[in-house]
Amino acid sequence: MDKEQVIQRITEVGIVAVVRADNADQAKRITEACIMGGVAAIEMTFTVPMAHKVIEEVALAYSPNDIILGAGTVLDPETARIAILSGAQYIVSPYFNVETVRLCNRYRVPCMPGAMTIKEVVEAMEAGADIIKIFPGEAFGPKIIKAIKGPIPYARLMPTGGVDVNNVKEWIDAGAVAVGAGGALTAGAKTGDYESITRIGKQFVENIKLARGVK
Repeated sequence: MDKEQVIQRITEVGIVAVVRADNADQAKRITEACIMGGVAAIEMTFTVPMAHKVIEEVALAYSPNDIILGAGTVLDPETARIAILSGAQYIVSPYFNVETVRLCNRYRVPCMPGAMTIKEVVEAMEAGADIIKIFPGEAFGPKIIKAIKGPIPYARLMPTGGVDVNNVKEWIDAGAVAVGAGGALTAGAKTGDYESITRIGKQFVENIKLARGVK
């Protein structure tokens, strides 16, 4: 899938599920529950044991029409390359690393580095980042999106951290192109309640549609 298509699909879905798990089986079950809930954008973090193998397995298990599979918690270009070779369609990082962005651009893979200040956002955009992950989002709340988009209205921002079904509308209203959701979406996995992930995923998708005025 082309880079622009991946970005468009993530934006259309409006939510990226941040998958953290204790083992591969749990990660795959979270992924399945998210997809059933309409959350097709999956960020498989490199905190999952043998994450690159899990990415490989998930990439083979689902059609590209059913999933937008990315890698998260990517701290360096070496890890980014491993993730891409394993099947990741986009790369997410908790901070801005210029070499990681350059590598992603080299292979035309969307890159979403983390940033919090306007200086970091601009530097990431200048390096060629496609979407800026505002992280940790709970540090300031939705107002940080408005604050950044005031002087930089064309910045594509995706908050992660502090986003839940009750406040996702505020984030979208503030100008976020999408949101990242971790524990607020996937917490049920800790007790084996994967049905709750599907249910919450549906709520997220519905609330995002309402915020966008989509029926």
